[in-house]
Amino acid sequence: MKLLITEDEKELAESIVDFIGTENYIIDTAYNLSDAETKINLYKYDCALIDLMLPDGSGLELIKLLKMNQPKCGIIVITAKDSLDDKLTGLDLGADDYITKPFHLAELNSRLNSVIRRRTFDGNNEIKFNEVTIDTQKREVKINEKPIELTRREYDILIFLLSNKNKVLTKESIVEHVWSNNSNAFDNFDFVYTHIKNLRKKIIDAGGKDYISSVYGIGYKFKSE
Repeated sequence: MKLLITEDEKELAESIVDFIGTENYIIDTAYNLSDAETKINLYKYDCALIDLMLPDGSGLELIKLLKMNQPKCGIIVITAKDSLDDKLTGLDLGADDYITKPFHLAELNSRLNSVIRRRTFDGNNEIKFNEVTIDTQKREVKINEKPIELTRREYDILIFLLSNKNKVLTKESIVEHVWSNNSNAFDNFDFVYTHIKNLRKKIIDAGGKDYISSVYGIGYKFKSE
């Protein structure tokens, strides 16, 4: 799962990253409106944490941008105690939840998990697709109830493909989603082939069907049949 944290208090942003990073999320951070807008235009996110009071504008503009360009992205608004009007405006614009400063990181993590479950997999911690079962909290994958061992990248690719069934995903979009900011460090994306090949082999060796197909010259698709 890929997250965007937009928070101008760098110490707080770093604390959030340190805490929820243990959940193996892929996390981008932005400390102002302009940087967040750039990232939203470049990358796709499963959930965004947005502080409404940013040094160069209002986080409400980010909510509008996300609702327009990434309607499936969950949104949690971070507000100050005395910003009731902005909080309500954020919810009216389509935010899923809000949390008021100061807050406990454990509470934020709980709200984050809840929003992602509702948005991506109809509120379920367990994703079932035919013989494939995924426990998103434990990051465990089973084929016909038999666990298989995936690397972090293989797991993230599987979730990304499965949440976009029947859509052709380019190698570039896979790298941007799974490798996040590090995607700019690669000269090409041919290495994705190795990760896909290993993922497919592990699923097939465990008795699963080969759902992942290559689309020549473009990328990959997770077939629903």
